[in-house]
Amino acid sequence: MAKKQKSILTKDSLAFLKDYLNNPSPTGFEKEGQKLWLQYLKPYIDDTIVDPYGSAVGVINPEAAFKVVIEAHADEISWFVNYVSPEGLIYVIRNGGSDQAIAPSMRVNIHTEKGIVKAVFGWPAIHTRLRSTEGKDPQPKVDNIFIDCGARNRKEVEALGIHVGCVVTFDANFEELAYDNYVCRAMDNRVGGFMIAEVARLLKEHKQRLPFGLYIVNAVQEEVGLRGAEMIAKRIKPNVAIITDVTHDTTTPMINKNIEGEIKCGNGPSITYGPAVHNILRDLIIKTAKKENIPHQLHAVSRSTGTDTDAFAYANDGTPSALISIPLRYMHTTVEMIKKDDIENTIRLIYETLLNITPKTNFQYL
Repeated sequence: MAKKQKSILTKDSLAFLKDYLNNPSPTGFEKEGQKLWLQYLKPYIDDTIVDPYGSAVGVINPEAAFKVVIEAHADEISWFVNYVSPEGLIYVIRNGGSDQAIAPSMRVNIHTEKGIVKAVFGWPAIHTRLRSTEGKDPQPKVDNIFIDCGARNRKEVEALGIHVGCVVTFDANFEELAYDNYVCRAMDNRVGGFMIAEVARLLKEHKQRLPFGLYIVNAVQEEVGLRGAEMIAKRIKPNVAIITDVTHDTTTPMINKNIEGEIKCGNGPSITYGPAVHNILRDLIIKTAKKENIPHQLHAVSRSTGTDTDAFAYANDGTPSALISIPLRYMHTTVEMIKKDDIENTIRLIYETLLNITPKTNFQYL
């Protein structure tokens, strides 16, 4: 039996991971999470950049002409208060790809200028729900799910500081399950922000001198169309970009592997094939994984990756970009699940790949 490799995660880094995951950072309101992230990153970088919408960047070797990005996105899905009924019930619209099917009976935090208001997504008891003429049980939809904050009229809701436009996040924090499985809402994709910060830490602690400028990017607003990445890619104008995000573990029920491929938590990071993924950079990553005996998986996409990879790849007349994803179960729920080994192996793969890139690396197809 192979000896298990010593963990690269420290007590301090795991404490940061928990704090960072537990801190709400809804799309468009990532400020507090970005503060935490920059504070953790600061000892390992030379400079910082923060753009007007809150994308945060730590820079190593800011004077270097050749620029390499490692990137994740900082935002999590959430809801917006959209309407308050005369009875004091709160109706919402999505902020990102929030799933109405999981909402009923969930605890939530409503973010107001006065602070957080605790509330719940209500749902009628099974004995009382109005059924259709065909006898079918009603299903949760965006237009019929509602939040109950304890108020019994609109005036009481407003007195708590709640108004149209307040953002709502699920109240579901970090837990550790058996066999080194971590569970939390917003693993997508604050685990990515954690991993790229750990790459910076390892570079500093191992006293690695990179022959290029490294831009550690935590972009905002991915969940509504890669918007933060679009902005920051134009600002940095990198020569190379390595993106990390989550991808679906397809070994759970109700997922068709013929369509989604086969990716499994615990089998290492997933390396993507697709039009936006630069072939030379991707092959360099795969070669690095093999050389360093880092377990990895392969994934293919038909058109776009659906991640910030696309925003970087097609920016600034084209930027060689690749995607390293970490397998995750139950995406866009409150129980997103990740394996600790996959976190460590994704960090190792990004770190080792950086050591194999130089300004002289040829990324031209022809």
